[in-house]
Amino acid sequence: MILHAPSDIAFSIFGFSIYWYGLILASAVLSGVLCAEYLGKKTFIQEGFFVDNSPVLILIGLLGARLYYCVLNFSYYFNNPLEILNIRQGGLSIHGMIIAGVLAAITLVGKDKIKLLPVLDVLACAVPLAQAIGRWGNFFNSEAFGFPTNSSWGLFIPEGNRPSEYIDYELFHPTFLYESLLNIILFCVLLQIFSKSKKTGATFFSYLILYSIVRIFVEYIRIDSALNISGIPIAQLVSLILIFCGILGLFYTYKKSN
Repeated sequence: MILHAPSDIAFSIFGFSIYWYGLILASAVLSGVLCAEYLGKKTFIQEGFFVDNSPVLILIGLLGARLYYCVLNFSYYFNNPLEILNIRQGGLSIHGMIIAGVLAAITLVGKDKIKLLPVLDVLACAVPLAQAIGRWGNFFNSEAFGFPTNSSWGLFIPEGNRPSEYIDYELFHPTFLYESLLNIILFCVLLQIFSKSKKTGATFFSYLILYSIVRIFVEYIRIDSALNISGIPIAQLVSLILIFCGILGLFYTYKKSN
């Protein structure tokens, strides 16, 4: 069945358009917060920690995701600075969110005198769930798609959203869907690690490794990467760095507990 996104506008209120992207993003964030709060109770993190601190985590995460994306598209946003504020139609980077989210968590645990790694373990489970939902925003925006395809699950991309070199093609790989499904699998795997591993930090560092592998795979298919360095998407390079950090983290975690 060919995928065909409807209008990117869900409805309008008094002439103000409400975009599907925003609604889906809000659903993703809410799901992530509720998941984190539920799992937090299992690690003896004080009740209400994630709900109470969600405004800070969400705000800093969104700022990091947006600023990271804008830096990668510096030329456009330098010439159109007001567009930096326009996130209703997309333009958020998960890598920026991860970096900003970790920094926010470090600040919050210091304020509440809570250990950092248990908090990061919980967030590492909640984030893939939010990502799996949030990726559907790309569907309604007709973005984050891959190479042209003739497959029965191809994604129809309107002519105005196609790269110039692929203007004559209609169907493209729905990489948003691939990543969404892989994030659901990742969520289930991390839940298992979270529930069975007694090594604090193992879930978070596993997330860095496993999600980065997912992202490297997806980036091989995508054709709208924000920035390439010597022909390599910046997302793949950052993912390699995160894999290295995750391996070091796991080594430290298991060595420390021995």
